[in-house]
Formats: sequence, structure tokens, C-alpha cells
Amino acid sequence: MQAATRSKLTLSCILITILIDMIGVGIITPVLPELLEELTGGSVANAAVIGGYLVFAYAFMQFVFSPVLGNLSDRFGRRPVLLFSLLGLTFDYLMMSIAPFVWYLFIGRIIAGIAGAALATATAYMADITPPEKRTQSFGLIGAAFGLGFIIGPVIGGELGELGPRVPFYAAAALAFANFLFGLFVLPESLPKTRRRRFDIRRANPLGAVHSLKKYPSVLWLLAVLFFFQLSAQSLPTVFSYFTVEMFNFSSSNIGRTLGAFGLGFAIAQAVLAGPMSRGMGEPAVAMIGLIAAIAAFAAVGMSTDVYMLYIAIGVGCVSGLAPPAINGVLSRQVPDNSQGELQGAVNAVSSLATIIGPLAATQIFSYYTTTPGSAGYFPGAPFIAASVAVAIALIIFAVAAWRFELGRRPSIANHPHAPEIAPPGQVRVPPLDEND
Repeated sequence: MQAATRSKLTLSCILITILIDMIGVGIITPVLPELLEELTGGSVANAAVIGGYLVFAYAFMQFVFSPVLGNLSDRFGRRPVLLFSLLGLTFDYLMMSIAPFVWYLFIGRIIAGIAGAALATATAYMADITPPEKRTQSFGLIGAAFGLGFIIGPVIGGELGELGPRVPFYAAAALAFANFLFGLFVLPESLPKTRRRRFDIRRANPLGAVHSLKKYPSVLWLLAVLFFFQLSAQSLPTVFSYFTVEMFNFSSSNIGRTLGAFGLGFAIAQAVLAGPMSRGMGEPAVAMIGLIAAIAAFAAVGMSTDVYMLYIAIGVGCVSGLAPPAINGVLSRQVPDNSQGELQGAVNAVSSLATIIGPLAATQIFSYYTTTPGSAGYFPGAPFIAASVAVAIALIIFAVAAWRFELGRRPSIANHPHAPEIAPPGQVRVPPLDEND
């Protein structure tokens, strides 16, 4: 009983770390258009373009540095990498809160991109302490924490935004620093020294990370699926605020509450449905259901002409939350235990590459189709239609990979969850999650 309690404490620690991190990210989402309009004096369309370049700067740094941090976490442990990331995010939000010029925002986003491996490292942490057959459920909990952050964060940000567009950034900085202190004093290490491997700079780059995984062919196919899925997913955080302002004249409070509702449904799909459905239907089937829901939801958002249609589309989109934990569950079983950090670094690099391309494409498409309101080519929903097409490509690739590699029946390469070995002051050594916990 004591072991089970300590296991659940470790699980709670990493989930709280992710939750607080995503609340900080979500807080700034509703007010970023207003801040950009304030700093540039331009229109919503112009603000969307600059917002796309900000996301590009962040994603490019993540693309370059995520494999480095993933490999470093395999060498030195997950905890120091997470702490470094949280300090970087604290500095980022402070830079953005005091920004007198747009280039301050770019400096903050570059720093955050370099340090922004928290989610990938947290996923590797979860793989360390969870048996392979239960990882879809655990990854679903990560997604639920992610989704809850998008429930709480945008709502708080939207309400704080009524006090001024910079206020949410101060709140996000405070949360990131509180998260750092929480990790420093509470979060134990999950990767024992005996399970670590040497740091190899040849593997610590985007191409090297993917190249080192080529001996697992199914991984490359699944990384392609994640790329197209993430490519489409960028349209929601990147242009949703601009889209709803343009189409429905949403305030920051409306944007925050709408994203909060989506986050709630997304969290329920991942925390409540993903694990049980994977055990009953298999991970590939659950992933395909999530991908199909994403195709329908993006298309419906793009075609929305009133808020009721928009809300229905968002409700369908919540079901797409089934896809990421199911795909990650399959992925984590394709590589050995001491390469989980490298795998998640490659996953994060692929996601970052999608984040480099996606926001720029989405904002440019949005700007192109909204520059001349009332014209024949006016279509603010165009980015979401493009996103629907990208998910359709991901679905096709996943279906072929599932058939070719028999993903539903392939035995796991990683079979050994690990006990956290290095505990901070006041903590006990925490054993791995037992199958019956």
C-alpha cells in the first residue's frame, strides 16, 4: 500500500508540473492579438502575421534544441532538464510582459523555444515509471493535464486581459517560477543512473535523432503521422483568436471561455476515454477514431457561419484528443527503455518542425483570405480547411503503418518501468507504477 501511495505521488508530481506549465501557456493566448495590435498599431490581419512569426521563432528553436535536451535527459536525468525548461519559460514571460517593442517578444520566444522541452521530457518521465501496456492511459493523463491547462489558462487570461493585455504575462511568469520551485523541492528523478547512456552529439540533432531511430521502421511512419497531425493542430492556437475576432467579434473573455470549453472536452477524452478504449479496442483503432474526429472538426470550424455551429465543431474536436495518447502509446513500445528520452526528443523535433511550418502557413492563409472583407475571396475559415486535409493525410499514413507493421499485435521492446532514484530533500525513493495501481 505504501509503495502504491508513493507511485501515485510521483505521478501526481509530474502531472501537476505539466498542468501548471500549460496554464501559463494558456493564460497569454486570449490577449496576444491585443498586445500585438498595441505594439504595431496594425490590424487583426497584420497581428496574425506577426503572431505566426513569433510561433515560428519558438518552434525553430525547439526543432533545433529538443533532440539535444532529450539526449541530455537520457544522460543526466529528466529532472534537471525540466527545471531548466521552467526557468527559461519564466524569463520568457517576463520579457513579453515588459515588451516596449515587438522584437522583445521575439527574444522571449527564442529563449522559451530553447528551453521548451518540458512536455517531451515529461512524456519520457512517464514512460520511465509506467509499464508499456499502461502507457496509453498515462499519456492520456498527460494530455488531460495539457487540456486542463487550456481550460484554466485561457479563462484566467481572458479575465485578466480585461485589466490590460500585459497582466496575463505577469501571471504566467509567476506560475512558471512557482512550477520551478515545485519541481525543485517535490519532483523526484525517474531515470536511475544505471539506466542512463552516454551523450552523443551525433544523435543530439533533429536529423541525427531521426536517423538513430531508423532501425525501428515503424517509428519513422508514426513520426510522419504525428507531423501531419501537429501541422493541422497549429491552426487552433495560432489563428483561432484572430478567426473568432474577425468572424464573431469575440472579446478576450469569449476567446478564453471557448478555448476553456474545448480544453475540458479534450481532457475528458484523454483522461477518461483513451485508456479504457485502448484496452477494449486496441491503440490503433482509438488513434483512427481521434484522427477522423479531427478531420470533421476542422472542416466544420472552417465552415462555421454562426457561434452555434462553431461550438458544435469544437465539441466534435474534443474527440480528437484520443489520437495523441494512442499514437504515443504505440510509439513508446517501439524503442528500448534508455532511448525514451531520445524518442521523445525526436517526437518533439517533428512536432516543432510542424510548428515551424503550420503557424506561418495558417497565418498567411488567414491574412490572404481576410485582407479584403466582402470580396469574393473572403474566407476566414480557410486555414481550418487546410488543417482538415493535413489530418486526412495523417490518417492514411497511420492506416498503412498499422497494417504493414501489425501495430496492434507487435510485442513491446520496452518492458521495464523504473523507480525514481534521486529524490530531493524530504522525498523517499518512489517505485514504478504497479500494473494494478
